[in-house]
Amino acid sequence: MCGICGAVHFDGKVMTESLLRQMNESLVHRGPDGDGFYCGENMGLAMRRLSIIDLAGSDQPLYNEDKSIAVVFNGEIYNYRQLRHDLAQQGHTFHTDGDGETIAHLYEQYGTDAPQHMRGQFAFALWDNNEKCLFLARDRFGQKPLYYYHDNNIFVFGSEIKALLNHPSVPRESAFDDSHMLALYLGYGTIPAPMTAFKGIKMLEPQHTLTVDYHRGALQTLLQSQAYWEIPSITDRRFRPTDNIQDYIDGLREILRESVELRMIADVPLGAFLSGGLDSSLIVALMQQVTTQQVKTFSIGFEGDDSFDETPYAKQVADTLHTDHTPFIVKPDAMGLLEKLVWHHDQPFADSSAIPTFLVSELTRQHVTVALTGDGGDEMFAGYERFYAANLFKRLQVLPHSLWQGINALVGLLPEGTSYRSLTKRAARFTQAATKSPVMAYFDLVRLLSADQIHELLGTTDSAAEHFQQQVRDGKLASILEGNMQTYLPDDLLIKADRCIMAASLEARAPFLDHKLAEFAADIPMDLKLKGSTTKYILKEAARGLLPDSIIDRKKHGFGMPLGAWLRKDISPVKDILLSDTARQRNLLNMPVIEKLIAEHESGKRDHNRQLWTLLTLEQWQRSFIDDFQLGQSHMKP
Repeated sequence: MCGICGAVHFDGKVMTESLLRQMNESLVHRGPDGDGFYCGENMGLAMRRLSIIDLAGSDQPLYNEDKSIAVVFNGEIYNYRQLRHDLAQQGHTFHTDGDGETIAHLYEQYGTDAPQHMRGQFAFALWDNNEKCLFLARDRFGQKPLYYYHDNNIFVFGSEIKALLNHPSVPRESAFDDSHMLALYLGYGTIPAPMTAFKGIKMLEPQHTLTVDYHRGALQTLLQSQAYWEIPSITDRRFRPTDNIQDYIDGLREILRESVELRMIADVPLGAFLSGGLDSSLIVALMQQVTTQQVKTFSIGFEGDDSFDETPYAKQVADTLHTDHTPFIVKPDAMGLLEKLVWHHDQPFADSSAIPTFLVSELTRQHVTVALTGDGGDEMFAGYERFYAANLFKRLQVLPHSLWQGINALVGLLPEGTSYRSLTKRAARFTQAATKSPVMAYFDLVRLLSADQIHELLGTTDSAAEHFQQQVRDGKLASILEGNMQTYLPDDLLIKADRCIMAASLEARAPFLDHKLAEFAADIPMDLKLKGSTTKYILKEAARGLLPDSIIDRKKHGFGMPLGAWLRKDISPVKDILLSDTARQRNLLNMPVIEKLIAEHESGKRDHNRQLWTLLTLEQWQRSFIDDFQLGQSHMKP
């Protein structure tokens, strides 16, 4: 993995290496092993390298034979050996043994269609000196990030927004003076691509390329963006009597095993995150099948609330598979990590599971450089309990909304606990959602702040709900799965994984996020994914014989931590930040509503940990990036 950045100046200003270094230095955590630069008269590319493959020979930038094409690259191309073989047969000559050089020759051979041939996770920038154009591309699911800014004078890009902000011509302005943008964040807890929290700065969307043409120092054609792949259309058909379930099981095992094997190519120590859930456990089982070495596995647990602790299940899997297992148990320190997490995410990011993700990454990096994960399994095979709830909502539409409103009012009289499976909390969310249309009922289960809370805080419409309705055609499960792969997966899960793992200079690889696997999974009948109330049915059947049935059949448990209990134990740091004079003077939010959220959480009436963390990351982002941004800063000081 690496961090990349660069710029093209259209106003005739010379691109200096010192400016590139300033941008690049902010990405040192993404690549502590070295740096590289390519400087033309009015453009430049830079990168920070985390060495994984061909440690001594693949320093970037990488070039074609005559160096008319230069590439900086973040990610891994898992099919690079086959690509190198095919390209060599077509006359291309390679000077390294790594995967990155393949990109230069693919572009030389296929032009802007090059990404279609790549199987992996990647974001890259390529300068074509003959055509005087910059070509950017991002992988199909959005595992590796890429941001850009442009005006009539410059085009600037980088793996993280902080690299762009280190260019003196990029403005540092919050987009949240637009209340609809703020409502979007409060609903999702993230900013959906291509938008960002900064005016003028955009994210290149997954499965897209972008071409920037430069000719005679003038801007000719900018932002020729196009998609080279689409999320597969997920079938809504049911299993037919003529179908053979074993064919699906065998095919799934084969393609997933191949995906795992491809992701075990590395010249550095490699291991896996092991939560004890089905997805990560199955990945580890398949790793054991394709290697003769003992797999290193890592899990994390937290003091303070056993309902969030999955380490006993991880140990059970590790013992069964005979892995070299290392569990980590950490003490609560959410507020101590707030500033660091916000800094690494570049934007307000409200998914509090970033805390355990960062901690397990930091601890795992002490042992290995690459870790395989189970990310994507739930999205691909309908693994979340809320998918079953979505089906249930459709059947419950016959009941009057007034009935659900009455039940919800009664549930609202009960105090909410902070445990993982708090029945009162779950009942409140379900009965509130049941009053909505199927699409909005599902969104109510995943959103951070409710429509009512957003209206009270901002006095504006629910732009998050409006955005979600544009992503999901209807309340059918196939449409909801596609919507998850277009919103929650790239804008939340993969952003979290990239930032938290790269903050620790660790590389993560997700075998479930293989586009060939996604295309296979899209054609699996829906009732083999969600069979009654059984989620991930086909994946569980594929895991039989590889894992204990007790692991395969146990209830889904999300990767989280007891944030609600921690904040209830000591709410004072929350008050210090959210009720400070600094926060009040922004005039962004209705402060009495925030005071009410804090009071209800502290008293035990409601568990508002998700809402409070959403507001905390927003305020900390304002302080770190708008009030006081430090040029060249790569990470928070101890």
